Amino acid sequence: MFQTPQEFLSYVQEKGIQLIDLKFIDMPGTWQHLTVYQDQIDESSFADGVPFDGSSIRGWKAINESDMTMVLDATTAWIDPFMAEPTLSVVCSIKEPRTGQWYNRCPRVIAQKALDYLIASGIGDTAFFGPEAEFFIFDSVRFDQTQNEGFYYVDSVEGRWNSGKEGTPENPNLGYKPQYKQGYFPVSPTDSSQDMRSEMLLTMKACGVPIEKHHHEVATGGQCELGFRFGTLIKAADDLMTYKYVIKNVAKKYGKTVTFMPKPIFNDNGSGMHTHQSIWKDGQPLFAGDKYAGLSQMGLYYIGGILKHAPALLAFTNPSTNSYKRLVPGFEAPVNLAYSQGNRSASVRIPLSGTNPKAKRLEFRCPDATANPYLAFAAMLCAGIDGIKNQIDPGEPLDVDIYDLSPEELAKVPSTPGSLGEALSHLEEDHSFLTDSGVFSADFIENWIAYKKSNEIIPIQLRPHPYEFSLYYDV
Repeated sequence: MFQTPQEFLSYVQEKGIQLIDLKFIDMPGTWQHLTVYQDQIDESSFADGVPFDGSSIRGWKAINESDMTMVLDATTAWIDPFMAEPTLSVVCSIKEPRTGQWYNRCPRVIAQKALDYLIASGIGDTAFFGPEAEFFIFDSVRFDQTQNEGFYYVDSVEGRWNSGKEGTPENPNLGYKPQYKQGYFPVSPTDSSQDMRSEMLLTMKACGVPIEKHHHEVATGGQCELGFRFGTLIKAADDLMTYKYVIKNVAKKYGKTVTFMPKPIFNDNGSGMHTHQSIWKDGQPLFAGDKYAGLSQMGLYYIGGILKHAPALLAFTNPSTNSYKRLVPGFEAPVNLAYSQGNRSASVRIPLSGTNPKAKRLEFRCPDATANPYLAFAAMLCAGIDGIKNQIDPGEPLDVDIYDLSPEELAKVPSTPGSLGEALSHLEEDHSFLTDSGVFSADFIENWIAYKKSNEIIPIQLRPHPYEFSLYYDV
């Protein structure tokens, strides 16, 4: 809506906007917000920020050093469609009020540092990212874990498991359930979420996201995807956060619930976030050339960096324990670290985009939407830059269906980590490509690893799994 703070402030006065919602992202990747009356915002808010208490934000400050400031970015503003009172929403980055420096644990600040690093390297001046985040729409979700019980339950009117349900006069079972792995993409009535997805897409447009399409996805149980146009690194991450916010709130309006968990349903396809990326300089694309699949040598080196550092990258691009329930063979998930043109079984794909050099890009297929997009995009860019600077050869492409390879052939192809713990171990050993440039601080890497271990990995390791009772109860 705006290009400058002055335009932002003028709009607030002209339209009589009373409330301004300040949104920022925490370390794990969830939006937080604070709503202020309009007279709390002036030009200094866009330079020095608005004070708040950061002591309760996950992975951030201790209570004895908790004062922080949110610095508004006027270019991110839109009227929030889910609030009864007209409220102007704006995305913020975080500063340290004592020093006036950007906070080194703010993910949006780290993303800006990655762009600054790209420019300082002389390689390029713009990094474009295009994430494709998939999700499930459920009708019901229940879960709990106590000392003596633990369970989860999800349900969907589209769930194949509901084919035999009797139904009720109010909600009869009319069939039309997608078969497992066959949800891509039948028309209504098998696809029952068309109108909801249309509202999601158009609401995103009203929030400033450049929309493209929507459709059902492969899995049963309401798996879907909405598409929006690629953007510069921070804009793409901002748009992805808006995407998730809109989808969840529109679903709630319909009495539904949405999850971006990679694998909420056993034995069907999981949800990924295939991420397209390219580097430009002076308005010109740098990944187009006369090498394999129409790539430039720079593009191939970028792939080399992604593949070399992928085991560590996944600590940011696939940062949940559930991520590794998706990264298994047999469900179109890219578990093998190879590249290919048009081959969706490779972890890096070069889309068949025609002869237009501006469309030339690569697609890293491992990520999922549990990732904090600012951190994931920044880490991928750092890996790619490392590949370019050190001329890392990605090896030969693999233009076959990887899942049809013999065990002997497959053993020669590196694979993704098998768990979040493995990915974190790789990050512990391989993070200089993130820290040497100053994009990520050593403090941030250490804090990320410690947070993930203490808050996610260890708690899951300590709890019995329901399936363990099937395996071991009668031993």
